Parts: sequence; C-alpha cells; structure tokens
Amino acid sequence: MSAPVSVILDSWNYLVVICLMMGGLFIVISQNNLVKKLVGLAIFQTSVFLFYISVGKMAGGTAPILMKSGDAAYSNPLPHVLILTAIVVGVATTALGLALVLRINAAFGSIEDDEVLAMKAADGEPRGRRGEDDAEDQQ
Repeated sequence: MSAPVSVILDSWNYLVVICLMMGGLFIVISQNNLVKKLVGLAIFQTSVFLFYISVGKMAGGTAPILMKSGDAAYSNPLPHVLILTAIVVGVATTALGLALVLRINAAFGSIEDDEVLAMKAADGEPRGRRGEDDAEDQQ
C-alpha cells in the first residue's frame, strides 16, 4: 500500500472528527433557525468528545489496573473521565439553549435569527438586548 493511503487508514478516527467538526461549524454559520444552530453546536461538541476519547486510547493498552507483570501498557483514563463531565455540561447547556429558544419564540413569535433581529430593529431597540420598559411590561 502507498504511504498516503496507509496514513489515512491509520488515522480514520481523526478524519471523522474533522468531518463532524466542520459539519457542525457549517450548520452553526449557515442556518438562521436557532434550533438548527443548537443542533450544529451539539454536533461540533460531539466531535470534540470523540477527539479526546481517541487521543486517550492507546493501541494495545489495557485498563489502568495494576497487574503482577510490570510490562503492561495502560491507556490514560483521564480524557475519558473528563469527557463524562463534559457530556453532562453539554446536555445542561443544550437544555438551557432550548429554554432560551422557547423564551425567544414566546417574546417574538419566531425562532429565525434574522426575523428576530428585524423585529428588534423595527422597534428601535439595541441589537444586544431588549429595552427595560419592555421587560417591565411583560411582568
């Protein structure tokens, strides 16, 4: 087999990570729908998880349990433990993002980014946040 082909076959997991990462980034940039942007962020986040898991796995490595023979190769468990924490944080962040999308839909009647910005511009509000008078009127 030629050298470039063997390199690609040996590092297929990194190619999957790159494809998922670029796909998620493309979805975030190209879509105006806020739910689709959250899906793109979740795909991007999953690609980072896969990257850390594939870096932490060592070919021929075993679980880091001490054995009588001192020549065993061990896989590093730290990336896997960190990814478990990151998954929990990612689920919580996605849930918060979906709650914010519901709140934006209730306030503006749309979850399209450009429509919400157009409604805010028509009301003469600053782009970053709603006016204090509107927040008092809703309560």
